[in-house]
Amino acid sequence: MAKRLNRLIRWTALTVGACSLAHSANAQSALVDPTKPPSMAAGTARGGAPEQAASQRLQSILISPTRKLAVIDGRTVTEGSRIEAATVVQIAETRVTLRQGAELMTLELYPGIQRTPGKGGPR
Repeated sequence: MAKRLNRLIRWTALTVGACSLAHSANAQSALVDPTKPPSMAAGTARGGAPEQAASQRLQSILISPTRKLAVIDGRTVTEGSRIEAATVVQIAETRVTLRQGAELMTLELYPGIQRTPGKGGPR
């Protein structure tokens, strides 16, 4: 009788453990990465510039005292580089300006988000 009870307890513990793991894995797949930037699919028109093309997405910007780099559609570019038919004119903190013929196009790192200066400045 004691062996039967031990088997039942072990079986119950294994079943509960397996169900718990399955639930945990399912819950983790629904988590959202808080560091992921907002959707970059939508373009924004700024100062008369054409909207950002869906095929060109600005993914990252790196600015240091010695260089400026941007990642557009997985390709690393610098000022003066060409991406498709456009030339990179300027890399700024949150945007990259491209020239295609006579048109200027601005790719925003965070489209739709307006930056405002903070109060009081640095401490």
